[in-house]
Amino acid sequence: MFDIGFLELLIIGVVGLLVLGPERLPKAARTAGLWIGKIKRTVSNMQREINSQLEAEELRQKLEEHQKKLDSGFDKTRKDVENFIGGSGSSDANKASPQPASDRNTNAPKNIDAPLDQRMDQEERDQVSHEPSASSSPDIANANDKDAKSR
Repeated sequence: MFDIGFLELLIIGVVGLLVLGPERLPKAARTAGLWIGKIKRTVSNMQREINSQLEAEELRQKLEEHQKKLDSGFDKTRKDVENFIGGSGSSDANKASPQPASDRNTNAPKNIDAPLDQRMDQEERDQVSHEPSASSSPDIANANDKDAKSR
């Protein structure tokens, strides 16, 4: 910070001793030290805050860049899928009167606009509801009957 040598400190001490006197010089030095400490802490806190704000801004910019890349990739994929679905019918009748996407592909998920997690959960529920339950299995039913008869 400042380039203060021993000679400068000695001169400041002698002038302080002459001006303040031997009784008030220790109190004044202690008070000056406390003020300097507070100023240093304040400056340090401000630097930390500024650095954290700069880092946060950099992260926001990176996040926006990645979001734009993801959005452009998603849009490209959506267009490719729409072109694929739209281009699958090659007859002139299909080109003249395009069918809705739900008529063209019956295996497509019904809730295509729902988030992927919800669609997967719904598909799992559909699969579970189509599977036979454990109690309707003939082997388990026979085992239950045998247990009931043996009692």
